[in-house]
Amino acid sequence: MEFKLELVLIPVADVDRAKAFYTEQAGFYLEVDTPVGENMRVVQVTPPGSACSVGFGTGITAAPPGSAQGLHLVVSDIVAARADMLRRGVKVSEVRHLESGTEPQRASYESFADFADPDGNVWVLEEVHRAEPAA
Repeated sequence: MEFKLELVLIPVADVDRAKAFYTEQAGFYLEVDTPVGENMRVVQVTPPGSACSVGFGTGITAAPPGSAQGLHLVVSDIVAARADMLRRGVKVSEVRHLESGTEPQRASYESFADFADPDGNVWVLEEVHRAEPAA
């Protein structure tokens, strides 16, 4: 039996501002933007290459905007991913490494950079190298 994570909800104050940030700056793909009745709107975006989407909107969660902290986005090249996000206008921290402060080999699970959406929900870029599946 597989249990696949499909959707993570994040709380935002301004749905249109969040949608613009995630699609225009962070480079996520827009999957859904639909009203559900008069008091609910569902927006779903997906990071490139991810099987899990991120949902936000109105009437979706009672959590306060900005309270999602430490959501990890795994990337194969943290330097390139950070540069891409900076180019798109996202404020991303410097890359930091566990232990030594510099990780010349950039081993998996050792290199990180942070960014936040306009509401203060914090994301972590994490470099992980995975073997490609055999063809």
